[in-house]
Amino acid sequence: MVKWLLFLMLSLQGTIGVFSTSSHLTQENQDTEGYAAERTLEQEDQHTHEVHCSRERSRAAWEIVEEYLMPFVEQEKYQISRKCRLHPENDIFRDQEENKIHVDINEWRCGYCRKIFRGEKFLDQHFDNRHYNLLNVSESKCLADLCGALHCDFTMDSYSRFRKTKCNPAAAARNHHLCESLADSCFPVGQSPSANRLHGIIYSYSCGNSVMLTLAQEEENLFQGVKRETRKGTQQLKRVSQLGRKSKPS
Repeated sequence: MVKWLLFLMLSLQGTIGVFSTSSHLTQENQDTEGYAAERTLEQEDQHTHEVHCSRERSRAAWEIVEEYLMPFVEQEKYQISRKCRLHPENDIFRDQEENKIHVDINEWRCGYCRKIFRGEKFLDQHFDNRHYNLLNVSESKCLADLCGALHCDFTMDSYSRFRKTKCNPAAAARNHHLCESLADSCFPVGQSPSANRLHGIIYSYSCGNSVMLTLAQEEENLFQGVKRETRKGTQQLKRVSQLGRKSKPS
């Protein structure tokens, strides 16, 4: 009887030991899997944040397209291909921009979570911090890359135009080539009469040197105006100086 009890106790201890070891290994496996999953999520978050595209310049590019090109596209009833980089779905920020609600001059609302902000830049920061997962990074492209062809710099800050005294010929050549490529891919010549007309519109507006010539003319006018004002002020100063002189007694 005593031997049987000793045998039973030893058997129970062995079973408990095996169960404890198994539980310990299972817990280690779970911890390892949890750590791996956590690292995966962190890597995904880090990858998601790596959006090397200017929201401000992308917005400026889209405003140019919407204001100067889209009216003609709608007039022609032309369907822009998804392959065209001017297609709305190719703008990485388009969905977020369309979820901006401008309530008042100092009130912007997030269309996703309805939070209110006192400026657009704060709403942009909110998008970057809270809704970055809604960016279509895999399929969309950076519209800001087209700013050279669309002349974003001349529309983002009108006063900055007068600080640029001359154009960079190499940059102008690259922008011209980019613009030609954009016109050819979005509105292929020979595809249809509408495509031909739209090709001519985007080429004449963006691909030519009209913007650079206008800039040079404005700078020349500004310079000549300053010269005239300076000359006029100098002449008035001379007249005042002459009037202030006392005539010498004879």
